[in-house]
Amino acid sequence: MKIETNKSLDQLNTFGIKAKAAEFISIESKAAAAVFFNENDLERKKFLILGGGSNLLLTKDVEGIVIQNNIKGIITVEEDDHHIVLEVGAGENWHQFVLYCVENNYAGLENLSLIPGNVGASPMQNIGAYGVEVKELITKVLALEIETGNLVEFNNSECDFDYRSSIFKTSHKGKYFITAVHFRLNKSPKFNIEYGAIKQQLEKDGVAENDLSIRAISDAVIAIRQSKLPDPKKIGNSGSFFKNPIITEEKFNQLKKRFKSMPAYKLPHGGYKLAAGWLIENAGWKGFREKDYGVHKNQALVLVNHGNATGEEIFNLSERILYSINKKFGVELEREVNVI
Repeated sequence: MKIETNKSLDQLNTFGIKAKAAEFISIESKAAAAVFFNENDLERKKFLILGGGSNLLLTKDVEGIVIQNNIKGIITVEEDDHHIVLEVGAGENWHQFVLYCVENNYAGLENLSLIPGNVGASPMQNIGAYGVEVKELITKVLALEIETGNLVEFNNSECDFDYRSSIFKTSHKGKYFITAVHFRLNKSPKFNIEYGAIKQQLEKDGVAENDLSIRAISDAVIAIRQSKLPDPKKIGNSGSFFKNPIITEEKFNQLKKRFKSMPAYKLPHGGYKLAAGWLIENAGWKGFREKDYGVHKNQALVLVNHGNATGEEIFNLSERILYSINKKFGVELEREVNVI
C-alpha cells in the first residue's frame, strides 16, 4: 500500500470540486484494511474515508489522510429455493451491483437503480427511493473498528436505521471502516410499483401487468431518474442535496391551508413527510444560476457545479436555500450530503 501526497480529488467527488488531499491511500481488501488500521494511529490524525464521492461536498483541501474504500467482490453467503444472501464489497459501485442482481433475477433492489455511490455508503445513509429503503434488504454490515483494527459485525437492528441515517452517521460516525454488506434478496419477486411515477413510466414503456419484471421496474426507475437528475459526468452534482423534512400533523394542517397543492406523505407512526424539492421549487430556486453554481433546471433538490464552482460557493447557496424555506414555510431543511 502506497501513500500518495498532495493528491488531487477532482475526479474522486461527483461535484467535480477542485481540492487536494495532503495524503491519500486506496485500500482494496479486508486484509489490507486490517493492516493499515493496525499500523496507523488515526486517533491523533485527521482522516476522511472516501467511497464513490457522491455524497460529499468539499469546501477546502483535506488535511490529514484520505482513505479510499476500494474493496470489491460479490460472494454468496447463503442460498435456498426462495432467497439468496450476498456479501458485497464496500467499494463496489452501487448501480452496477443492482444491475448484477437484476441480471440474476435477485429481487428487492430494483427500485434503487441508478443511485450514485458505492455499496459501503448504502447502510450509512440508509439509501432509499420509490418506496424502498435499503434497510429492508440488509442483514449484516461488516466493518473494522478504526481505533483497534478489529473486525466487527452489526446485524440489522444494531445499525439503528432511520430515514437517511444509521449509527454510522450518528453515534458511530468516524469510528468504523465498512468492508462489506450482506443483502438478503428474493428469488420470487415481490414487485413494488406503488410509487405513482413508476406506474406511469411502466405504462409509457408499454409494460403490461402480466409482463412485469424486476428488469422492467429497474428500467423504469432508470428512465425516471435520467429525466430528472443530471449525469455527474456531464454536470457536477451529488444527487439529492437535502432530505425530505418530517413535520407534525398540526404543522401540516397549517401549511395545507396556505399551500393546497403541497404534496405530503402521511407516516405510519404519525407526522408527515414533505417533498423538499417542491418546497425549494415553490420558493423560486429551481433553475437558479449564479456564476458556475446553481440549482438544477429539472430537479430543485439537486445543487450543481456548472464547471468551476467552489465547494464554498455551493455550501453558501445551500445556506440561502435553507433560510428561504424556513422563512416561507417555517420548515427546517437538512442537508443530506456530508460537508467537509
